[in-house]
Amino acid sequence: MASTLPWSGLCLVVTSLLGAYAALGMVLFLFQGQLVYFPEKQMAGTPHDIQLPYEAIYLKTGDQVELFAWYVPAVSPRGTILFCHGNAGNISHRLAYVQIFHRLGLNVFLFDYRGFGLSGGSPSEEGTHLDSEAAWSFLAGKKGIPPGSVVVYGESLGGAVAARLATRYPARALILASTFTSLPDLGAELYPLFPVRLLSRFHYRTLDYVRQVRCPTLVIHSPEDDIVPYHHGKSIYNALGAPRELLTIRGDHNSGFLVSGDAYIQGIERFLEGIPSAGLTPGP
Repeated sequence: MASTLPWSGLCLVVTSLLGAYAALGMVLFLFQGQLVYFPEKQMAGTPHDIQLPYEAIYLKTGDQVELFAWYVPAVSPRGTILFCHGNAGNISHRLAYVQIFHRLGLNVFLFDYRGFGLSGGSPSEEGTHLDSEAAWSFLAGKKGIPPGSVVVYGESLGGAVAARLATRYPARALILASTFTSLPDLGAELYPLFPVRLLSRFHYRTLDYVRQVRCPTLVIHSPEDDIVPYHHGKSIYNALGAPRELLTIRGDHNSGFLVSGDAYIQGIERFLEGIPSAGLTPGP
């Protein structure tokens, strides 16, 4: 007759598994910040490396954190991109975007969130929103950029930051690339064994924000996205009440805009041509 595990032994196994599960859940809860943000302090280059003139800028947030940013002017600007990057690296890892936007005749303003690159402080959800507001205020104030010429662009986590910003300021347009509906939604898919929605201390509720957006919005996403599934982009697109477009590209989460090449560039070009502008952006 086959031997069976004694009741006490079974209880011990179950208790150990539950303990390990609880411990992992506690790690997810306590160290969420390290699972959400992956900042790099070391700069990998500057716009000078791609033969573009630029201005290095330090600006202060409402809570007095110093941020680092670049302003890359176009020769005859048709508008200005306010770029909100994703949760990893820093602005020096977005030079390929700068090249594309410059090709489209746009000034580009990139800033690093607190804790990223040469910016001070430590990243947080509230902090990233304060940082984007400081970037907007700098463009409108110090640079004198008309709000009607500013296109707010957000990639990945930066899409949630950009969408919230567009609910508070009169941007010309909003572009959301590879963005999730909310961080708990994405986390529940990445960690299905854990009650992520209950444990999450970060929200980034893009879906809630876009319902309040009134400016024309372009949603860019790839069915091949290996981090943020395509259905997130479709849900964001469907939730928009403002004039909207969906640009489906190819490639994975981080390189889709490069893999898609002209399809990505021409998609943005068509979108910009189809929306009104409140006037040209002042030059450098």
